[in-house]
Amino acid sequence: MSDKINPVRETDDEAINIASKLIAETNYAALGVLETGTGIPLVSRVAAAWSENTGLFFCASDLSVHSKCLVEDNNCSLMLGEPGKGDGLAYARMTVIGKTGRLENSADQKQNLRTVFLETHPKAELYVDFADFGFYPIAVERILLNGGFGKAYHLNSSELAFIGG
Repeated sequence: MSDKINPVRETDDEAINIASKLIAETNYAALGVLETGTGIPLVSRVAAAWSENTGLFFCASDLSVHSKCLVEDNNCSLMLGEPGKGDGLAYARMTVIGKTGRLENSADQKQNLRTVFLETHPKAELYVDFADFGFYPIAVERILLNGGFGKAYHLNSSELAFIGG
């Protein structure tokens, strides 16, 4: 009888460094939500950023399907990491799993998020102040990290202090 090998490594400094780098380099992410009415997974690309005070967040319009889905069910995931040349699966990527909700336009942290967001996405100044656009901070519950071939990690809430929020 052979023992199955667990492909998930213990979280170590390498995992924290990979995850921190992915978050710092994030400009865009794939947002996963559940479609209202069907429960079918829906994925959309969103402009994302990281704030030291708030953590990972994205900006979206209330008119988008994914924003409407989040009103009904605030569970979500964000996939971070962009492939480079060659085998795209050889590059680090991670799925951030948590909950989100749109900040009210009057929220104290909105101005801070606006400033941080525009540092990452300067062209967003064209639309970021439209009434239907808002910021969605992620309350991170866990992270599934793939640091490249043979480097799988599951980071839990006690290991997430590095992401802020």
